[in-house]
Amino acid sequence: MTRRLMIPVLSLLAAAALIAQARRPLSGEGVASAHILGQWVKAKGNAYTLGNEIYQGGKWIDITYGRPLLRGREAFPGKGAEYGKATYADAPVWRAGANVSTRLKTEVPLVIGGKTVPAGEYSLFIELNRPTEWTFIVSSWPAQTKYDPSNKEALYGAFNYTPDKDVARASMKVETLPFTVEQLEWKFLDMSDKGGRMAVVWDRSMASVPFTVGN
Repeated sequence: MTRRLMIPVLSLLAAAALIAQARRPLSGEGVASAHILGQWVKAKGNAYTLGNEIYQGGKWIDITYGRPLLRGREAFPGKGAEYGKATYADAPVWRAGANVSTRLKTEVPLVIGGKTVPAGEYSLFIELNRPTEWTFIVSSWPAQTKYDPSNKEALYGAFNYTPDKDVARASMKVETLPFTVEQLEWKFLDMSDKGGRMAVVWDRSMASVPFTVGN
């Protein structure tokens, strides 16, 4: 390639790189998963896993969510009646993530707050009542993949949320962390085949809700 042709080609590549960088979403996507009710069995060949075993027959529980970053902000600002309002972004409750509604997909029934959540797919929301009083909400509201204000059958984030489709509500344990978490994360904690905890971690807060596996 001649020098005369190389310069415009390099310019096009640089422009393409800048465009790709500009299109990177400000809040990436995340998934938290738990795999339960299966069993580890010895592999006949090399499984390349700890103990050379394969996990078979398990059931999945997944939380998919948008992952906002602090970028110098405070995640849960406000005091008194103003607490949580900035986090809600004009919605009635918090989407517990960013962009598309946070989604729970479970292959097994779960018992949360004394209510059975049948196997299926749901939206998750959190009501920020006070700094140490959060309410976990499992809702049957479907999710929009792109915001459409004319669509009254599904939600984008938590905009236009109403509690009539709530399947379960439960108090969360809110703990203050000794460090700051830049990008929001959902996690499964203390897992066993009997249950565990779902937890959201952001800024200096970790809020978790216990659940058990139903029949």
